[in-house]
Amino acid sequence: MATVSSLPSPAFLAADPAAALPSATILRFPPNFVRQLSTKARRNCSNIGVAQIVAAAWSDPARPASLPGGGAGGRRGASSRAAATPAAAAAASAAAEARAEVGAIPNAKLGQPSAAALAEQALLGSDASLAVHAGERLGRRIATDAITTPVVNTSAYWFNNSQELIDFKEGRHASFEYGRYGNPTTEALEKKMSALEKAESTVFVASGMYASVAMLSALVPAGGHVVTTTDCYRKTRIYMETELPKRGITMTVIRPADMDALQNALDNNNVSLFFTETPTNPFLRCIDIDLVSKMCHSKGALLCIDSTFASPINQKALTLGADLVIHSATKYIAGHNDVIGGCISGRDELVSKVRIYHHVVGGVLNPNAAYLILRGMKTLHLRVQCQNNTAMRMAQFLEEHPKIARVYYPGLPSHPEHHIAKSQMTGFGGVVSFEVAGDFDATRRFIDSVKIPYHAPSFGGCESIIDQPAIMSYWDSKEQREIYGIKDNLIRFSIGVEDFEDLKNDVVQALDKI
Repeated sequence: MATVSSLPSPAFLAADPAAALPSATILRFPPNFVRQLSTKARRNCSNIGVAQIVAAAWSDPARPASLPGGGAGGRRGASSRAAATPAAAAAASAAAEARAEVGAIPNAKLGQPSAAALAEQALLGSDASLAVHAGERLGRRIATDAITTPVVNTSAYWFNNSQELIDFKEGRHASFEYGRYGNPTTEALEKKMSALEKAESTVFVASGMYASVAMLSALVPAGGHVVTTTDCYRKTRIYMETELPKRGITMTVIRPADMDALQNALDNNNVSLFFTETPTNPFLRCIDIDLVSKMCHSKGALLCIDSTFASPINQKALTLGADLVIHSATKYIAGHNDVIGGCISGRDELVSKVRIYHHVVGGVLNPNAAYLILRGMKTLHLRVQCQNNTAMRMAQFLEEHPKIARVYYPGLPSHPEHHIAKSQMTGFGGVVSFEVAGDFDATRRFIDSVKIPYHAPSFGGCESIIDQPAIMSYWDSKEQREIYGIKDNLIRFSIGVEDFEDLKNDVVQALDKI
């Protein structure tokens, strides 16, 4: 028969719960128990379960050192170890400020580096460390001793009384209000992305396409003018061609390398924004971010770079002069072909405008999706480095093969913007586009003959993916294929993390079929 236990104090749970609780025990919490937990743990206790309540760390500085997570010993001796060197001591001091900042003003300008951000800068000097720890190791607003950031599944957050709500509204109390306006799991993800992109602020949304729509809707005024490029994700172009005119917004479309056309558009229009991918889809053309940022800014125009094909490991557009950078997090960022999401990073004054629009319209990233993206990002640097290396070898192999007519890859000297890619990228990405020396049917036979890559849309995941854009993306419009140079024999090959020799052998046997 189940027993009923009344817990007189949280010290009971702070001990070893597995040893202390008899089997089939029903926990009856005293009325004041939840209020003895930190504010954040209290608000999330109905969502994250008893196991994580047990792990929840008290944020009260007066918590006894004998309790796990309390005092010098409760932090696993982190402060004493960190003090071993002057640099580490400074980082430890910043980390202490970051923990205190959990209760800081929530609406402070994100453009001002927080104590947590400064601590991360002191501790985490590489993309590898940032991908693993940024947004989570220091300054996480979920009070827990769990290594991984918990999933906070809640639609709303409650307040103790009206005064606490007023304090929140006026910026004196840190909390969340409604799930559409923010979530602790998603906030940790946004901090990680900001750290990787060297951005003041990041907002995560439901998809990469919605990120583009929200950015254009929030930052391009009615009657404005947008410049974009011929080579880009087709759905982005469709949105710009069909939806922007409804707001009186006009558009100039230029070829990616045509800087004279960009200058002409800037000179003859009141341009609000130049929005381009680099590398582009599917021909992987590269835009000189430093050059075009200066051209745009001299005319008062913003520059937004869709860096999805690069990832923040290979390219940091903001440090090169871009105002905003967009990613479809579905691709390299999450990296496992199991979640859809998008993000916009950049200066806080711009991202805040997108965030306000997003709060009104919706397009919210589910916290479970945020958790999957957070988990995926911990291996981002490892995956991208592997994909860079394998794609480079694949591009070199294909360029020498007699049954391949042309290869598009920015890492090859034959690529028209190879010099630009070398100057602004540290790696060239995991996508290789190429044209088979054959017609539509020969190309289809090749696609149908490969055994390892999946025949599917998307890219950037652990699994290799291959497609024939004439079918996958442009089957409904032969005219559009001709306008944008999508030949029947074009193939887009997204390299996963499989062994190069296995992929090469598979490609060879498929080419033998044509």
